[in-house]
Amino acid sequence: MNDISKEYLLLFNAITDIEENLQSLLNQLVTVQQQAENLFLENTDEGPDSEQ
Repeated sequence: MNDISKEYLLLFNAITDIEENLQSLLNQLVTVQQQAENLFLENTDEGPDSEQ
């Protein structure tokens, strides 16, 4: 069996780490989007008479 080159391992590990970071960022964005939607709905539910 051929040994995997150091260059390939370096690149593979970097891509894997970045993929995990991107997934974490996506999860954070979805959470913030949901929070913003909830705030919007709360303000909408209060009606126009509750404007400041």
